[in-house]
Amino acid sequence: MAIVKPFLCVHPSDGHYEEVSALPYDVFSREEAREEVKDKPYSFLNIDRPETQFSPEQDMYADCVYEKAARMLEAWEQKGILTEEKEACYYIYALTMDGREQNGIVACSSVDDYLTGVIRKHEFTLAEKEMDRIRHVDTCNAQTGPIFLAYRHQDKISSLIAEAKKEAPLFDFISEDGVRHAGWKIDDPAVNAALEKAFSTIPRTYIADGHHRCASAVKVALKRREEKPDYTGNEEFNYFLSILFPDDELCILPYNRVVHDLNGLTEEVFLEKVAEKFEISKSDTDVEPKEKGCCGMYLDKQWYLLKQKTEFVQDDSVEQLDVAFLQREILEPVLGIADPKKDQRIGFSGGIRGNADLEKRCHTDMKVAFSMYPTSIQELFAVADAQRMMPPKSTWFEPKLRSGLFIHKF
Repeated sequence: MAIVKPFLCVHPSDGHYEEVSALPYDVFSREEAREEVKDKPYSFLNIDRPETQFSPEQDMYADCVYEKAARMLEAWEQKGILTEEKEACYYIYALTMDGREQNGIVACSSVDDYLTGVIRKHEFTLAEKEMDRIRHVDTCNAQTGPIFLAYRHQDKISSLIAEAKKEAPLFDFISEDGVRHAGWKIDDPAVNAALEKAFSTIPRTYIADGHHRCASAVKVALKRREEKPDYTGNEEFNYFLSILFPDDELCILPYNRVVHDLNGLTEEVFLEKVAEKFEISKSDTDVEPKEKGCCGMYLDKQWYLLKQKTEFVQDDSVEQLDVAFLQREILEPVLGIADPKKDQRIGFSGGIRGNADLEKRCHTDMKVAFSMYPTSIQELFAVADAQRMMPPKSTWFEPKLRSGLFIHKF
């Protein structure tokens, strides 16, 4: 069963929540991060991406860069930009986008739950991407970016959240992308105890977003255990910052695909090969698929609706995914993209960007685009429960959790 515990939270002081909050570090390129922090001295991106504090020529993985992040974190506490609570509590983090609200519990999850499979994953991680966050977490002695976890809805937890939200929030603001962010501290010991008990009845939680951050936090914990052979298991490094949301409140957007060329095929031959696996029809408008088994395709300024032929659909938790069907039947055998993680001929576009982004890219450096039907949270659970992995870029969660609102030090 899941271990989800309250913690001593470091968070912005009153009046600083909005200016500190920042989108996750990994949604920015190096150049974009430098531009984002201009005239924003207390954006948490300054700490999450400390190379922004150096010249563009600086090696972003040098020791001095990570040490700068640790010094800034300490300095912001000393200046009163950030404050540390004196008692361990849970928090509520509510995000509202396009009229839809999702309510998460901010807490610490167990490293051992990750190691034993209580916390389930659905993506592979890359060692080089992990190393950056390992060094950041280890040097700062803090987890600065929360791991986005999901769990199957439980009435008890939902009712406790609803009751706690009757109190005044710690913060409530609308970010520049139009998303409302609000947070509450749960300081009633009885409510905290009830929440901890309720989570202890949940058999599994699932990484929705943040696989690399999670793996990095776990590896820092294992490193600390080696350095402290008499560890008890109660040390704070044995837990990592997480925000847990019920499955029925989450929204997954599609993760669309764009491909640079047709692998030497003419458009006519390519369309013939697509028609072998899909029922294909032209569309007078752009195609946002309305049901599973369908996708849109944009080729030579023309949109097509593609519907999978049933004889090629596989009854398997991974292979039945729409992104897996496209990869298996078109991207690899027809377009020659065997490994979408490494092949430079394929690109990806988060569903929040819409079909306009696909058209724009096909009018510049790409040849064909596919608009996907989103993977469902239940499909994610099924793959994770089977201890399988999804194809790369299968899910895009919105809205994004802001960094800097909740920090876990150890």
